[in-house]
Parts: sequence; structure tokens; C-alpha cells
Amino acid sequence: MQNQNIKKSIYILPNLFTSMNLFCGYYSITAAIQSRFVDAAIAILIGGVFDFLDGKIARATNTTSKFGVEYDSLADLITFGLAPALLMFLWVLESAGRPGWSAAFLFAICGALRLARFNTSSSSSIDFEGLPIPAAAAMNVSVVLLFSRLEISPEPFKLIILVLMFALSFCMVSSFKYKSCKKVSVFKSMKFNRLVGIILILVAIATEPSILLFIVFSTYVISGPVATLVYQKYSKRDKAAPADRGF
Repeated sequence: MQNQNIKKSIYILPNLFTSMNLFCGYYSITAAIQSRFVDAAIAILIGGVFDFLDGKIARATNTTSKFGVEYDSLADLITFGLAPALLMFLWVLESAGRPGWSAAFLFAICGALRLARFNTSSSSSIDFEGLPIPAAAAMNVSVVLLFSRLEISPEPFKLIILVLMFALSFCMVSSFKYKSCKKVSVFKSMKFNRLVGIILILVAIATEPSILLFIVFSTYVISGPVATLVYQKYSKRDKAAPADRGF
């Protein structure tokens, strides 16, 4: 009986991290409404850290459950779907009128569709099909932080940001392949060189977080379409090669 109670108590830990993820989304929404856009952006980034850790902790402690998966998806929809959509709308898209709120709404609904497809997918591939919703949210957040760091008004770039929102929405529901972090484990040993590399990356990001985060997330967003186009190009070449040899 005691072991059973201990096992049940372990389930609190990953769900607690999911709750912290949800709190970050809620805090981001309230901060955006109060025009504290940088605080709202940082809250979403912190939510991403909690989202990364809750799954890792659940798998490391063998406490994964269907409840945890569903709760995590609901929290992700708030933190990485609704919160960044509202942030971008209040930050710059509100003055764009109907296209502005349409872009924000499309981002939120495509994020929900992306989560639904992920939860119902039976694929065993370690890669993601479509841009993960946390990465799409992080791209928006990095734009807000970059403009704040450079002290640039977003108003002259309203059209570019509008296009970005539509592009991110499309990427989330697309068939583009994105590399996942499923193999990355924070609870297992790793080679010394890899540890040093991770430390150097973290130090570089800490030096100029706004600029480097924008570079990292924009590179990841672009990697999906580029990798898909390269794969299709070489796939067509391999199929055409036997015909060229006369087989």
C-alpha cells in the first residue's frame, strides 16, 4: 500500500510542471492585455522550458499517463496558441484591422489542429510532421524581443509580421519535416564534448539572448521547408536515375 501511494504521488511532479506551463500562458495573456509585451514574451519562453521538462520527467520517472498527455495539450494550446496570438495582435496587428485579427485567429486554430494531429498520429518517426506549436510561439516571441532589444517600432513592419503569422500557421499544419528533441535527455549521461557544446551555446544565448534566440528559432522554422525541398529533389533524382541508365 505504501509503495502504491508513493507511485501515485510521483504523478504530481510532471503535472505540476504542466501546471506551471499553463500559468506562464495565463500570465502572458494578462501581461499582454496590460501592454507589458516583453514580460508576456518572456513568460511564453519560460512556459516552453516547463513544457520541455514535464515530458522528460514523466518518461524518466515512468509516470506517463493519458491524463497527462491531454492536460499537456490543453496547456500547450493556451501557452503556445492563444497567448502568442493575443500577444502579436495587441503588439502590432490590432491596427491592421480585419487581416490582423484574422492572422492571430488563424495562428491559434492552426496550433489547435497541430496538437490534435500530433495526439492522434500513429507515426513512430522521431521527426515532427509540421512545425511544433512551441516553436511557432517561440518564433513570435523572438520577434517581439528582437524589436524591443533594438528599440524598433513594429508598426512600419506590420505587413512583414502579418505575413509571418500566416506563414507560421501554414507551417504548423503542413507536412514539412522538423527535427525533434525526443532523443535529448537531461537525465542520462552524455559525452564530455557534447556537454561543453551545450554550455557554449547557452553562454552565447545568454550574451545576446534576443538576437541569438531570433536566429535560432528562425533557422529552425526555415529548416522544415528547406529539408523537404532537398529531400524531394534527391528523391526525384533517385527515381529518374534507373530510367536514365536504360533499365
